[in-house]
Amino acid sequence: MNAEIGIIGGSGFYEFLTDPTFETVSTPFGEPSAPIAVGELAGRRVAFVPRHGRHHEFPPHRVNYRANLWALRSLGVRQVLAPCAVGSLRPELGPGSFVVPDQLIDRTWGRAHTVYDSTGPVVHVSFADPYCPRGRATVLAAADDHTPLTDGGTLVVINGPRFSTRAESQWHAAAGGSVVGMTGAPEASVARELALCYTTVCMVTDHDAGVEVGEAVTHAEVLRVFADNIERLKGLLRRVVATLPAAEPDATATCSCRRALDGMALPLELP
Repeated sequence: MNAEIGIIGGSGFYEFLTDPTFETVSTPFGEPSAPIAVGELAGRRVAFVPRHGRHHEFPPHRVNYRANLWALRSLGVRQVLAPCAVGSLRPELGPGSFVVPDQLIDRTWGRAHTVYDSTGPVVHVSFADPYCPRGRATVLAAADDHTPLTDGGTLVVINGPRFSTRAESQWHAAAGGSVVGMTGAPEASVARELALCYTTVCMVTDHDAGVEVGEAVTHAEVLRVFADNIERLKGLLRRVVATLPAAEPDATATCSCRRALDGMALPLELP
């Protein structure tokens, strides 16, 4: 059961697909967050995995990022869209804003950060530019009057599941962060290790604790703002799926993401 494009997101995306089938995929890293739903969206074959599980049972630090991405690749996916909810570190990025970051700061710990941790050749992948240039361009071109997008910014990824202190929030902003979330790493770097094109869209649900506007973030407020804006996000992703250039075969792919492993000896065979 092959798919062109993978989407990693919330369980609310299940009804996004037309006539989905559910694929149980085994990986060297255990089971993905849930069976992979494969169906049609905007005329394309799309595979969807709910990042936190079907019932949101996996907190950010317990998500099996490696298994989720390996499962998508094994189903034929080479391009991944990964929307996520974030807090704003900039006063001008208020709740309901959408940001397409071009950089990432990983402040997570204790997570399984690589698929190449077995005995064998050491694998170092380039990660200077963590997001796919082709994917980012396609997302930005899909903006409309209802869903304007901020082009560029740095996503700071914290471990969670707690939110930041005010001092941490101010520190992240001073370091150049634009938004802060809990799921963007190691998801992005594992995607690069698997030679997948990976693009994220950040939906701002709150001003983080150190921003001098609004109140400190609460879980209830995050859920409320996300629910208020989910249809805008779905519309954006539908347009992106419809216009994303088709992925080339592995042997002839030209995107730098797909060429990330060129010339390397790998300790395991990729699907």
